[in-house]
Amino acid sequence: MQKQKHSYGSWPGKSLTAIALDGLATAAQIKRELSLEVEKLRGQGITPGLGTLLVGDDPGSHSYVGGKHRDCAEVGIESIRIDLPASATEADVRAAISDLNSASEVTGYIVQLPLPFGMGANQMLELIDHKKDADGLHPENLGKLVMNATGKFDSPLPCTPNGIIELLRRHGVETKGAEVAVIGRGLTVGRPLGLLLSNRGVDATPTLLHSASSDIAGAVRRSDIVVAAIGSPHFVKPEWVKPGAAVLDVGISRVDGKLVGDVDPGVAEVAGYLSPNPGGVGPMTRAMLLKNVVEMARA
Repeated sequence: MQKQKHSYGSWPGKSLTAIALDGLATAAQIKRELSLEVEKLRGQGITPGLGTLLVGDDPGSHSYVGGKHRDCAEVGIESIRIDLPASATEADVRAAISDLNSASEVTGYIVQLPLPFGMGANQMLELIDHKKDADGLHPENLGKLVMNATGKFDSPLPCTPNGIIELLRRHGVETKGAEVAVIGRGLTVGRPLGLLLSNRGVDATPTLLHSASSDIAGAVRRSDIVVAAIGSPHFVKPEWVKPGAAVLDVGISRVDGKLVGDVDPGVAEVAGYLSPNPGGVGPMTRAMLLKNVVEMARA
């Protein structure tokens, strides 16, 4: 993908149309690159394999897991799927995790969330072999992310934060010295993203914002990059955004039967770059999952 360099503050006025941070096209390019990597590994007798554990009958979860297995087929990764009914006990889930930990054909795997009510997600995630943690959310891997400021990692990175960094990089959006507003402090996006942004090689200055922050609008106005990940429809307003800023719309909600992001559509007339939702960060998350699995196989 051809990079388009962006210099913050170089966009006069507000009457502009933002350049799309196209996650679909970027993810497709990454999958083409991964296909070549998988082909090389297979030539060395190494076959990457992604496992998934799905509990219950949530339609969204089934759709998401199905998409991951289609992605695997597209790049040549083997996929192993374990589906348990909603009536599965905690012992059933623990046994399935144990099977995935010991399965030699599984390079990495994920436990699809949410789990049924009353089943502790954190306790289940801690049972995953950290070397097979394809989501990069095991406490040991998150701990390594906390301790590492060099930009060199020997453990899987959280997929959505890593996908955001890669999406910016491949569109030529400068992060070095950039002020970044991260709205949302969740485990899968906000908190690990702040750590990645401050690592050497990215060198941004993140501000983590949440429901108790006193002046979210003011922090956004000062920011060169804005990441919205709270699941609140059209939360980020056009008047909050610095002209020319890069805005990534991560959170998603359902309003009147339609999927709606965290960013008001009017932001497109102010921002320099804007990720669509859907079609922006979501495809990058799935691409980074595949990348983690391939890198685990290579290790």
